[in-house]
Amino acid sequence: MKLPNKVTIKEVGPRDGLQNEPHHVSTENKVAWINQLSESGLSYIEVTSFVHPKWIPQLADASDVLSAIKRKPGVTYAALVPNMKGLEAALKVDVDEVSVFMSASESHNKNNINKTIDETFPVLAEVVKEAKGAGKTVRGYVSTVIACPYEGEVNPEQVVQVADQLFSMGIDELSLGDTIGVGVPTQVERLLETMLPIFQAEKLAMHFHDTRGTALANVLKSLEMGITTFDSALGGLGGCPYARGASGNIATEDLLYMLNAMGIETGVNMDELLQAGELLERIVAKPLHSKQMDIFRKVEKG
Repeated sequence: MKLPNKVTIKEVGPRDGLQNEPHHVSTENKVAWINQLSESGLSYIEVTSFVHPKWIPQLADASDVLSAIKRKPGVTYAALVPNMKGLEAALKVDVDEVSVFMSASESHNKNNINKTIDETFPVLAEVVKEAKGAGKTVRGYVSTVIACPYEGEVNPEQVVQVADQLFSMGIDELSLGDTIGVGVPTQVERLLETMLPIFQAEKLAMHFHDTRGTALANVLKSLEMGITTFDSALGGLGGCPYARGASGNIATEDLLYMLNAMGIETGVNMDELLQAGELLERIVAKPLHSKQMDIFRKVEKG
């Protein structure tokens, strides 16, 4: 089995994890948690989203959070930005990286962004241009790359078409999201076999949700095919407001355990990560149901 020596884990919990939490999380608690994540060795944390508060009330304090966190040298602090108004707010608080987003399927894009795919491209192109002009790196997200909650299985060629447009705008990296967490390794292989002859592996990241327990298997298939960047959320938090039944992201600590055990370097410290998980459990007022957090609680209780 050919595997990479090093993998980058991108923590998306503070944004993608919290956006679906019904329990209100205060700005102070978000800042404390992000600061603890910064001490774990993670090199990338997606902090928040500048989407209108009407759509995601949990992240209405985006500017306050980015202004208050203690930034650790070497860590990229990113935020999701839907349009120029969001970009203006993000730049005011000096976000490190701007993330733009859309879907590979028409129906999900309409439900998530309230625009068709073709209507979305010019909006994002303007954001990318202005963000790059401000000296920021830009990440793209494409949702529903395996299947759509409204349309079913998504043809990889649809993903290629969206990816091509985003890279043409000038994005630095593209994250491919199995938004509803239905993907299996054969589907991941089919997608990447279509993508990799066109786009460089180092420009792609994988974003797996674990709705049906296949996320780690999908990571393994992606590793075998040369992908070295993966999104995850501490404690497996997350979901999609526009995909009923979709559960959380792959848990950062479970991903880290597998990579560590396989001898793949990440730079992330498991003990520090689990301490951040313990803090998160207090903040969201519920246990995190990752395998590593379950073990951690049992060990802590003796």
